[in-house]
Amino acid sequence: MADETKETKKSAAEKSKGVIKEFKEFISKGNVLDMAVGLIVGSAFTAIVTSLVNDIFTPLIGLIIGGVNFAGINLTLGDATISIGLFLQAVINFLLTAVCVFIVVKTINRFRRKKEEKPAPPKPSKEEQLLTEIRDLLKEQAKK
Repeated sequence: MADETKETKKSAAEKSKGVIKEFKEFISKGNVLDMAVGLIVGSAFTAIVTSLVNDIFTPLIGLIIGGVNFAGINLTLGDATISIGLFLQAVINFLLTAVCVFIVVKTINRFRRKKEEKPAPPKPSKEEQLLTEIRDLLKEQAKK
């Protein structure tokens, strides 16, 4: 009995060391670090898009539609107040945010395409490589 208990404790300790080792490998892989960086940059980007929507686009739309404030639109049913205006404002904010993100992604993709459009020199075919090797060997023999 005592031997079985010792072996069980040993295997549990070995398993926990294995799990810790696996966790260290997982954390040190580039994918986790890439996700962390993406999350941080995404948070900063969210602040920029929110400011763009709230401070630029929403006031411009307010000017266009005559300064209508959707937040004040309510529907009262008995004791309950349904804030339809706040919902409409949330939908408008979502649409404006989606448009902003679309424009940014489209712009970034345009820059990426311009970089990718530079044609790389074509790789020589196997026949061309073989002929080049033969030429080089003939030149070496001629020098001797």
